[in-house]
Amino acid sequence: MTSVKAYRRKLDLKSGRVDLSHGAGGRAMSQLIAEIFHAALDNEWLRQGNDQSIFDAPKGRMAMTTDAFVVSPLFFPGGDIGSLAVHGAINDVAMSGARPLYLSASFIIEEGFALADLARIAESMGAASRAAGVPVITGDTKVVERGKADGVFISTAAVGVAPEGLELSGDRARPGDLVLLSGSIGDHGVAIMSKRENLEFECEILSDSAPLHGLVAEMVAAAASSLRLMRDPTRGGLAATLNEIAQQSGVGFRIDETAIPVKPEVAAACELLGLDPLNVANEGKLVAVVAPEAAQALLDAMRAHPLGRDAAIIGATVADDRRFVQMRSSFGGSRIVDWLAGEQLPRIC
Repeated sequence: MTSVKAYRRKLDLKSGRVDLSHGAGGRAMSQLIAEIFHAALDNEWLRQGNDQSIFDAPKGRMAMTTDAFVVSPLFFPGGDIGSLAVHGAINDVAMSGARPLYLSASFIIEEGFALADLARIAESMGAASRAAGVPVITGDTKVVERGKADGVFISTAAVGVAPEGLELSGDRARPGDLVLLSGSIGDHGVAIMSKRENLEFECEILSDSAPLHGLVAEMVAAAASSLRLMRDPTRGGLAATLNEIAQQSGVGFRIDETAIPVKPEVAAACELLGLDPLNVANEGKLVAVVAPEAAQALLDAMRAHPLGRDAAIIGATVADDRRFVQMRSSFGGSRIVDWLAGEQLPRIC
């Protein structure tokens, strides 16, 4: 992003709209970046006005991720595409046990998009990154013709540093390990759908979008050597996450439906919408596969953190060449928890 001095005429943030000149590389683009993005994301790196940022990295192994966000609607109960883009990238790095350090952000904006909404998104990103202690230190802006995008798309990348000796990977689950879940599932996906379908419930359902690196740090401090892997169950929900791990590690899972936290209002909404909470996206929850001897210590550490107060042990890994995820139901029977054949909820993150 490139900084400029304020111009005689400020952007009209009340009724103005993005036009193609805002992505053309000239004065209008510089003004857009200065008055919206730099104002919202301000930090010492962006103030330098370079096309990249130079930063110091602490000792350790580096972790990096990149993600894209195309959520619809852009604003939803409990968050918006801006905070979601920050949290999503932070969480992908955090699942390796790493401490996120810096973010980059790239915006693809549709011609005609309201400047007020763009400013609101940028301000949300700034607030989320400051609250997480992970600044956005570089970025890019592009504008495409009307009809070539749906408002705004955001890509974020994150870098972090992982402690020496900590090896978390999807192929490390072993039979007999226990599965920990940090809290209730389905909140994010149902919040999106309720807004998309104009549904109202007695209790407002909020997205669980949140940065998980603080919770992860507490877990690493409690029993780093007993952690096999961590994942955030986003698209495809808990079901997809457990099936992915089963395939990577060559094991099966047996989980208990009664142990999986689901808020009553989310369960009711899923029943109304014909959704299975196991398949619904989350943006502020994690799944951990851990050695059984440390499961209680890790559970206690999770419950002591605000984002893990409802953490639970929901099942275990088993030897299974078929790599099935099986769930004991609340009625006493069992069923296979399979992958979704398609996308249950499109444009969810």
